[in-house]
Amino acid sequence: MKTSYLFIGLFIAASSSLLFFSCEKENKLPFEATSVRLPATPFQYVNNVSASNNNLNPTTNNGATLGRVLFYDKNLSLNNSIACASCHKQERGFADVGSTSVGFRGEKTTRNSMSLANPGLDARYFWDMRSSTLEDLVLQPIGNHIEMGLDNTENMVKKLKKTSFYPELFKAAFGTYDITEDRISKALAQFVRSLVSFDSKFDQATKSWGSNTLTGSELEGWNLFFNQLHCSGCHDGNNLNQRGFGQNIGLDNQYADNGMGKQMGDANLNGVFKVPTLRNVALTAPYMHDGRFKTLEEVVEHYNSGIKNHKNLSKTFRGFLWMGNGGNSNGGTFTQGCWSCGIGQGGDDFKNLNMTDQQKSDLVAFLKSLTDERFVSDVKFSNPFVQ
Repeated sequence: MKTSYLFIGLFIAASSSLLFFSCEKENKLPFEATSVRLPATPFQYVNNVSASNNNLNPTTNNGATLGRVLFYDKNLSLNNSIACASCHKQERGFADVGSTSVGFRGEKTTRNSMSLANPGLDARYFWDMRSSTLEDLVLQPIGNHIEMGLDNTENMVKKLKKTSFYPELFKAAFGTYDITEDRISKALAQFVRSLVSFDSKFDQATKSWGSNTLTGSELEGWNLFFNQLHCSGCHDGNNLNQRGFGQNIGLDNQYADNGMGKQMGDANLNGVFKVPTLRNVALTAPYMHDGRFKTLEEVVEHYNSGIKNHKNLSKTFRGFLWMGNGGNSNGGTFTQGCWSCGIGQGGDDFKNLNMTDQQKSDLVAFLKSLTDERFVSDVKFSNPFVQ
C-alpha cells in the first residue's frame, strides 16, 4: 500500500523563514520523513574563496544550496544508504571517524577520508592528487564501486527527477528544470568550494596580535611550527597544506600503498601523498592516508622519532628546513610550493626532531588552536534533511 505525504511545496522566494518538501515514499528518499528544510532566502555562500578563479562554474547562493542538498542526499548512492556527508561529517571538520570509511555495501574504503576546509584554495585533490578540479572530485566517490556505487549517470539523473523538490532547486540554480550530470557536478562543487574555515583562535590571533588570543603554550607551539621546526615548510599558505603538493614523510621503508607512485606509475613517487590541510586538525582524527595515527600526539611523535629513511623521503627532512634540536637550519634554500623539494634522493642525512616533552605538548596545543568552532556548527553547511 502506497503511503502519501503532504507536499508542502517549494518556493525559492517565499516569505516564510523555512520551507519543507515531501514526496511519495516510492521515491525512496533517504529519510522516512522525506523532507528538506531550507531558508526562504538562500544562505550566503559566495565568498572570496568560492568566487575566485572559477569562471567556468561561478558559485551562486542558489547553486551552493542545491549542492548542499545533494551533498547530504543518500539518493546519490546505489542503494540509498550513503551520502557524501556520510564520510565527510561537519562536526569532524568534514572528515570521517574511522581509519577508512564504510561504503554503500558495507565494504571499507582503501584510504582515510580527507577533511574539507577551504578546498577552493587547493590545486590537487585526493591523497594521490589524481584530480585537479572540484567538479571532477565530487563525482568520483558517487561512481566508485566501494563508496557510493552509482556509476550509471542516467540512473543518477532518473533518481533525482523522481523527487518533488529537485527540479525547482535546479531551476533556481541554473535557470531551467533540467537535471544533468554536469549540473550535479557543478552544484556539488559550488557547495564544497564554499566550505571556508578562517575563524580559529589562530586566525583571530593573526588578525589582532595584541589580543592575547593564544595561551603561552599555544604561542610556544606557534614558534616551533613556523620558526624552530619549520613545519610550515610543508604546511604553508593560507590553508596550511602547500596547495596540493605532495611529500613522502617517511611513514614506512616500504609502503603497502604507494600513493602518487601507484597513480602515476613512477617509483620515484612511491610513498608521496598530498599534504593535507591542518585546519580543524584536532577534529579530523585518525591521521595519514591510512588513518594509522589516532591522536595528534602520535602524529607529533612520528616526526619526533619515527621518520623512516625511505629513498623518496622529502628533502624537507634532509637538511633544507630540518633543525633537529631547535638549532639553525643546515643550509640550502627553499621556495614555498617548490615541487622538486618534495622528492628525496636517498642518503642518510635525514633527522628526526628529538623534541622535549614540553615542546611536543606546545606543538599539539598550537595544532588545537586551528579549530574553527563556527565552521563545524554553521547551519548553512549542515544536513538539510529532516527526519
